[in-house]
Amino acid sequence: MTAVIQSIVRSDRLLLAVSFACFAVAGVATGTAEALSPGQTVTATALAVIAVYCLAQYANRVSRRTLAHLSVAFWVGFLGISGLHLIGLEAVGSAMPGSSAVLVASLTAITWATFLTACGATTFLGFREYGASSGHAAEEQVLEGDTSDYSTR
Repeated sequence: MTAVIQSIVRSDRLLLAVSFACFAVAGVATGTAEALSPGQTVTATALAVIAVYCLAQYANRVSRRTLAHLSVAFWVGFLGISGLHLIGLEAVGSAMPGSSAVLVASLTAITWATFLTACGATTFLGFREYGASSGHAAEEQVLEGDTSDYSTR
């Protein structure tokens, strides 16, 4: 009788959510350039570093295909939210019920978060494509015959 070791399938979406939230808060914190204080800059930078770290951990735990889908999804999301910037966030905010300032800040946060998450996911996908995460140079992988992410079937 063979023993089968059960592996727990866990979701790493929490890392992605924390990264997205940190990018959003950092984007809102630096949204107005005229009222930007050194404290806001330091806080936004720290949040961006945490966001990149969480996104890197997420990218390391998911498959290349999942990372590629994530990258495309966030780029499409960014292009979609950018359409609202063409109209004008204040115009969109005044057309919706509720506080216009809150809606403008929310749309700004979503814009920054989708843009920076798309950039990060694309960057980490590029690192994976060129083998930077495995510790070997791309030339060494070819010489050793290592085809870790690609099937030759």
